[in-house]
Amino acid sequence: MTPATHHRDMIYLDHNATTPLLPDALEAMQPYLTEAFGNPSSYHRLGRQAKAAVEDARKKLAGLLGALPREIIFTSSGTEADNLALRGVAHALQPKGRHIIASSIEHHAVLKTCTSLAGDGWQITYLPVDANGLVDPDDLRRHIRSDTILITVMHANNETGVIQPIHEIGAIARRCGVLFHTDAVQTFGKISLDVRAMPVDLLSVSAHKVYGPKGAGALFVKNGVSVAPLMTGGRHERNLRAGTENVPAIVGFAAAAAQINKALPAESARVAALRDYFEKRVQELIPGVKINSKNAPRVPNTSSISFLSIESESVLLHLDLLGICASAGSACATGSTEPSHVLQAMGLPAEEAQGTVRFSLGHGISERELDLTVKALIDTAGRLRIISSVAAAS
Repeated sequence: MTPATHHRDMIYLDHNATTPLLPDALEAMQPYLTEAFGNPSSYHRLGRQAKAAVEDARKKLAGLLGALPREIIFTSSGTEADNLALRGVAHALQPKGRHIIASSIEHHAVLKTCTSLAGDGWQITYLPVDANGLVDPDDLRRHIRSDTILITVMHANNETGVIQPIHEIGAIARRCGVLFHTDAVQTFGKISLDVRAMPVDLLSVSAHKVYGPKGAGALFVKNGVSVAPLMTGGRHERNLRAGTENVPAIVGFAAAAAQINKALPAESARVAALRDYFEKRVQELIPGVKINSKNAPRVPNTSSISFLSIESESVLLHLDLLGICASAGSACATGSTEPSHVLQAMGLPAEEAQGTVRFSLGHGISERELDLTVKALIDTAGRLRIISSVAAAS
């Protein structure tokens, strides 16, 4: 069941960016990549076989989320799921109002969609966060208006791992008659999710974050919620997502999610203990480091660490040369020269934000690998600070 976390001699600590494919998921996908190649919309035997596979996957995923199968809409990614939620609700409820509330630390899939909607006449309110990266539910309540149609606040942040108070947020939304969407891409497969126990109307997930294939995602749309389609064409996915379904990816998504959720309680506890061990060692052995959001509720696998007087890009390059994969934040923002919008919203000084590295653990990671990573960081931080001090002196 456990996926490989190594490529030759590499230590992979970037599971929030993507995860290796589970062998079980690959095995489940194989028939639909070869002999079972039918179009799910075809009426012949091969088409019915493909249709049955998609519906079986829908039933599995719905069961894992506590949803009804008809409430699961398959998409190509978490990004598309976010777009369908925001644009779909915005256009469906346009006669009721054009005001949307989002947190300031959302993934770019949400923030850039909000920017696009603002350009088309919708009004967007961005909620600030505190130093731990948490939204204040009371602040949210104050910003709800009579024309507010949607609130979107992510379940857990992809850079810091901080879990938002979505139960309080959702309760406020329910009392005010406003729809609530949460991007759960970084929580599905890491903590238990149950949409019947969560006051959410729409929820986004992604396959490749739960050891499934790239190219598949899903949006939970609570029964009775109005959503307009992004694309027009065939009657696929309850008329909400035109286009032939990616059968192999959908099948792989459900297979991976089922395996990961089966081992969830024990694996979450194991990874959380390793994350805490790693942070403790880093703080003990490397001067000038800060663990961001350390005392806030976080998903078990994520550690955001600021290295003072060092740029994260230099740290990552050195780690890569030593065979260790980490990141400076969201993979979707790689190449940007701007400091992380998440860390800026949390009020981190520019120096801390520019020196922040995200380590995201996953299945197969061991204490030995983390010890090797700490050793590499000790060497890397020492070398880079010497270079920095020499450059400053000259």
